[in-house]
Amino acid sequence: MNHSLPNTFIIEPVVARALQDGQPVVALESTVITHGLPKPQNLQLASDLEAEVRAEHAVPATIGVLDGRVRIGMKPAHLERLAGPAEPPNRKISSRDLGPAIALRQSGGTTVAGTLAVAVQAGIQVFATGGIGGVHRDSAFDISADLPELARCPMVVVCAGAKAILDLPATLEYLETAGVPVVGYQTNEFPAFYSRESGLPVTQTADSPKQIADIAKAHWGLGLKSAVLVVNPPPEDAALPFELVESYIEIALAQAEAAGIYGQEVTPFLLDIVSKLSGGESLKSNLALLKNNARLAARVAGVMASRSGEILA
Repeated sequence: MNHSLPNTFIIEPVVARALQDGQPVVALESTVITHGLPKPQNLQLASDLEAEVRAEHAVPATIGVLDGRVRIGMKPAHLERLAGPAEPPNRKISSRDLGPAIALRQSGGTTVAGTLAVAVQAGIQVFATGGIGGVHRDSAFDISADLPELARCPMVVVCAGAKAILDLPATLEYLETAGVPVVGYQTNEFPAFYSRESGLPVTQTADSPKQIADIAKAHWGLGLKSAVLVVNPPPEDAALPFELVESYIEIALAQAEAAGIYGQEVTPFLLDIVSKLSGGESLKSNLALLKNNARLAARVAGVMASRSGEILA
């Protein structure tokens, strides 16, 4: 555990004890609660993800910001605050937004980038999310802060690939340039969030949580400081056909352009449109893949904790 955390960080005692004792801990982001899902599914999912992690004998550490304090691990009341209506509205907090949110005593959900920036300081080595951000379609300059954070945060990050609304080939090119290994869990293809296939290759395939831990150990043992990105396809019974999702995305992109949506508002807008066009099927897929990723992350964390003396970031 990192004992030199900023005084604006509050770490839940159960998380602090787990890190101190070398128990498996899994970081969870909170923009999925504040901006990613509709109510009441957002609060239910927050509880479900923590339950999935605990079922695999690991400790969940949901990360977010409340009243200018960064919380590493949350009580049910904290999750309810993030999931419910707020005035002013809860912010979407990336790594760049942490300082302003703290200084102005704001509240909000941390993105993948924001969560990485916090979790790595706490000494957490495994993080589960839905899909990472990446390079946006038709806007090569619009690159998610998730990507540079992945390049500098030595953590195992379990996801279902990048969000399907993004330029997946360009996102993979960025990850390659940044030195981030992309490891397919029991797949040799980069999943496209809702879909199990994209036609794009991964760096390496791993068949077990142990192999993922072995790759992380070797990567960091070389002195490399980037994340190991583990891409875990959504469960087969919840996955959607790639071509069908692409047709929804084209419609959503046109609507976003017509409405003048840009910046941090693009992703939630597009995901909402895709959900409506799919009759809610994309939401079901999203919920299923998030739980699937939490389970895998907890298993990886368990392996890494069992040999904590060997894996040094």
